[in-house]
Amino acid sequence: MGGAHSREGLDLSDSDEYESEEETTDKEEEPEDEDYQTSDEQKTPSSASSPSIDDVDARLKALKLKYSTKNKHHSTPPPQNLKNPVKLYLHIGGNTPNAKWVVSDKLTHYSFVRSRVSGGEDEEDEDEEDEVGLWELRVGVKIRARVSSDLQLKMFGDQRRVDFVSNGVWALKFFKDEEYRRFVKEFQDSLFENVHGVSATEENKLKVYGKDFIGWMNPEVADDTMWDAVDDEEEEFKSPSLSTPSRKNHDLLEEFEEVANTGIQSLALGALDNSFLVGTDSIQVVKNFRHGIHGKGVCVKFDRGPACKSANSSLSTPKKAILMRGETNMMLMSPLLEGKPHASGLHQLDIETGKIVTEWKFEKDGADISMRDITNDTKGAQLEPSGSTFLGLDDNRLCQWDMRDRRGMVQNLASANSPVLHWTQGHQFSRGTNFQCFASTGDGSIVVGSLDGKIRLYSKTSMRQAKTAFPGLGSPITHVDVTYDGKWVVGTTDTYLILICTLFTDKDGKTKTGFGGRMGNRISAPRLLKLTPLDAHMAGSNSKFHGGQFSWVTEDGKQERHIVVSVGKFSVIWNFQQVKNSSHECYRNQQGLKSCYCYKIVLKDESIVDSRFMHEKFAISDSPEAPLVVATPMKVTSFSISGSGRQ
Repeated sequence: MGGAHSREGLDLSDSDEYESEEETTDKEEEPEDEDYQTSDEQKTPSSASSPSIDDVDARLKALKLKYSTKNKHHSTPPPQNLKNPVKLYLHIGGNTPNAKWVVSDKLTHYSFVRSRVSGGEDEEDEDEEDEVGLWELRVGVKIRARVSSDLQLKMFGDQRRVDFVSNGVWALKFFKDEEYRRFVKEFQDSLFENVHGVSATEENKLKVYGKDFIGWMNPEVADDTMWDAVDDEEEEFKSPSLSTPSRKNHDLLEEFEEVANTGIQSLALGALDNSFLVGTDSIQVVKNFRHGIHGKGVCVKFDRGPACKSANSSLSTPKKAILMRGETNMMLMSPLLEGKPHASGLHQLDIETGKIVTEWKFEKDGADISMRDITNDTKGAQLEPSGSTFLGLDDNRLCQWDMRDRRGMVQNLASANSPVLHWTQGHQFSRGTNFQCFASTGDGSIVVGSLDGKIRLYSKTSMRQAKTAFPGLGSPITHVDVTYDGKWVVGTTDTYLILICTLFTDKDGKTKTGFGGRMGNRISAPRLLKLTPLDAHMAGSNSKFHGGQFSWVTEDGKQERHIVVSVGKFSVIWNFQQVKNSSHECYRNQQGLKSCYCYKIVLKDESIVDSRFMHEKFAISDSPEAPLVVATPMKVTSFSISGSGRQ
């Protein structure tokens, strides 16, 4: 059920005579000729029968002698008249012990081609420019795929190789370094043009990203100083090797699994005694322990009571829940329409009595409005026993709501016909912000993600204008989170996480975050957290990243240690310290934005609804992290990160 997902085998160099023998350092197995692979060579390094590197080299040499006649035609480079020559491999066997790379085409070619836009006969005389569409990658006659982040392209500069997903997992091997580098540049330029609709010139990149975001335009010259500024007193936790499938070596240990009383829609984790599984028509209360969560056998059915007077009042599918008032109350938001996130109001649940005490309305200047998301004022606001305010977000609105009336008095809920939340502060933007999601820091600053991929930072004192607006990479931001200290932001897209450092040095030499001031032109380039092409393929073509967030701290001086995201049946966990390290092995031999592929995977037998770390106070003495809670529609499981993970 749980634990790291085994994906890798021995690293072997390609054995064709015209390609140089090279030692590989990447953890993902290298494509290998089918003729040269044996069952022993496919075993992992942890297997007792795995051969040593010397044994493998000896076997390869013997095989080369044995098949020297068969492969004689490979002793010379490919024909000079073949443009863009490559060798094409296909990965077969998925994640089974028999998984391997096989040669699909020993010699083929690739090209980037504009797809044609179909039109009627009357369009025959139109200019060719009007007939072309998006860039496609074509490899021989076997691959024709639109250039996009869905390809999950991964680069291996030291191997002159790229892997990608397109109805399977493929690898291209290039015969020369310059051919490899040319392919990567063409791919990145085609991707930029497909995303932004303009050619990838320096002038257009400047228009898209802005003059302050040199790192987005040219990551190789970006200032990474802030990424490496790790607190000396902070103890670094290093993840163990991910290539070992043996259960005893896993550092994610399944502690407890429980069947839910109702279909789980979301998790509402508490920092005190209890956490809550929000279902379709009830909330299941679970007990917080240092090794995870256990059921208490208590299930609170939604009792509407006299508070729910509206004829169309519905709690059938609450999609969002936040805890308030010392975790004794819960605000539940149910969408108006199936498939749409917007809601016209909230239901306030008293957890102790199990009753809906109020049905609130969203209203501004006497007119009903909607919200697409709500969140707490700060990272620790749910612990405040008398808290009465929370944040709201709609497509073009950012605001704070108050459950008290304008005079600061608590409203008389018993006599109120339909209590109205008071808009205390905020801004209604006139056009096109297309807000999607937001989160708050420990001091109440706000980060907002948008449909166009932009991530905006608002100070705690003003919601009218963002202090900093990071440009998008083309993919919509569907979820966003921020560290307690506001120094780091993680945005979720369908195919990757984007990690942003908000730190900068002002003109007086002081280090600040982008929430408190304009960052100028020394902004660090972001980093991307991705799945390997094989894992992306195993997760499923329709599986999308959702809910990426940091581990949970609510105290100054505490540092988040991990980042987790859900995709299909996977919960994927990155070591935050490892991602920040500019010398991390993942970043070697990469072109463009740095991408990290070192992670752990929890695999479940159902699609995962949510994955979240418990509050940091539940970390035990021999563990570097609080337990991870993973929810599927009918089950919830706790995992502990054991102390054996330290290196």
